[in-house]
Amino acid sequence: MAIRVHPADNVAVLVRGLPAGTELEIDGETVTLREEVAAGHKVALRHLEPGDVVTKYGFAIGAATQPVEPGAWIHSHNLRTRLEGALEYGYAPSHTSTQAPAAMPTFQGYRRATGRVGTRNEVWIVNTVGCVNTAAERIAREAAERFEGRVDGIHAFSHPYGCSQLGDDLQNTQAILAGLIRHPNAGGVLVLGLGCENNQMEQLLRQAGEVDRSRLRFFNTQDVVDEVEEGVALVGELVERMASDRREECPASELVIGHKCGGSDGFSGITANPLVGRMADRLTALGGGVILTEVPEMFGAEQVLMNRATDETVFRDVVSMINDFKEYFLRHGQPVYENPSPGNKAGGLTTLEEKSLGAIQKGGQAPVTRVLRYGAPAAPGGLTLLEAPGNDGVSSTAMVASGATVLLFTTGRGTPLGFPVPTVKISSNSTIAAKKPHWIDFDAGALLDGDTTLDQLADELFAFVLEVASGRETNNERNDYREIAIWKEGVTL
Repeated sequence: MAIRVHPADNVAVLVRGLPAGTELEIDGETVTLREEVAAGHKVALRHLEPGDVVTKYGFAIGAATQPVEPGAWIHSHNLRTRLEGALEYGYAPSHTSTQAPAAMPTFQGYRRATGRVGTRNEVWIVNTVGCVNTAAERIAREAAERFEGRVDGIHAFSHPYGCSQLGDDLQNTQAILAGLIRHPNAGGVLVLGLGCENNQMEQLLRQAGEVDRSRLRFFNTQDVVDEVEEGVALVGELVERMASDRREECPASELVIGHKCGGSDGFSGITANPLVGRMADRLTALGGGVILTEVPEMFGAEQVLMNRATDETVFRDVVSMINDFKEYFLRHGQPVYENPSPGNKAGGLTTLEEKSLGAIQKGGQAPVTRVLRYGAPAAPGGLTLLEAPGNDGVSSTAMVASGATVLLFTTGRGTPLGFPVPTVKISSNSTIAAKKPHWIDFDAGALLDGDTTLDQLADELFAFVLEVASGRETNNERNDYREIAIWKEGVTL
């Protein structure tokens, strides 16, 4: 079986690996495989000459580098990118709106004094500097044992930064840590410093902005005799402050969800990403917020997002973010198209255009309402594009710091990664879901069997997300996979 994603495509994607000589029936036409082709990989449906455009999702994903006959495997040996550096773009509005349902779905969340709503009620320990990582982890472990069952969790988020940083690097570190400090999933926050670091406590707390100070504790470890004892005592104060917190019914419009793909394969843009895109359409139609990032994985598909900007100001912001990121690559002497990863290629993805066109499916058809720079806070209401690289850890952390209270993370290859908020792993194929049930929370591979429709699976996923927002544990939480990663792009002293 093979899938032609769009009627204009001149390639199809195999649902399962097939040997040479297999005849495929695609849209009433018969194509015979000229060689063995693996699942998730592409086959040509038309004769192609060198330089001819190869089309998938109805858009160009590259150009042929040699003659290609119908039924031939299309991959790195005969397909190249057409991407270049910074470009001039034009605004051709094409955004649509999804009809909101008559009744507003709800979830059980924690409403904070700031007005924002969290999906968890945890104590977070945030470090100003990597020097106190071990102390923070010891505090979290001892406090979790002492106060077990009284809050949803007590977690420390280690990182190596905060000392010997200057300029953009220091600002990036502060922006992410400030976002964690004010996050609504943290019912209480302990900020742990050393005292002599570049990332000074006072400056970081000032950058955190609007924070309920009754739920914040902080100290520098150089100022106390026993930092672990002091930290556990302060966590105890926070736990007492959180004792009266209760879940309450909240409209789905209060949700801010981050959409991410990692370890993509040839099915990601056909199953899991479009499924998550339906979540974007539904949630934004309700007034909720969705964050989309991984800017390098917009290259080659950026015009589609630009045309969905709600006005010319947002359009110009998208152009600026895209071209600034391309210039960032070029400043470091790197081509903008040095992607997909080896794992992506093994899964069937060939060029960055192909990967990007599949990746932006996670945004559905939702209008792009705003563009945020790295570390800036998001809000409910529309699809937000956030400046961050494609790296799973850095981009996912960025969405959390901007306020995402749940992450939807699609994958075709699988990964155990998890982040400070519930991270719902959605597989693009059923094979990885069966192999890694302790990683995968939801299987979108069912779409390949033809036994269910995208709308039916979207209903199931939306219900699942509301359950997670109401307290249902995800695999990353169950297995205690919670990490952060901060974008570093400058010098270290």
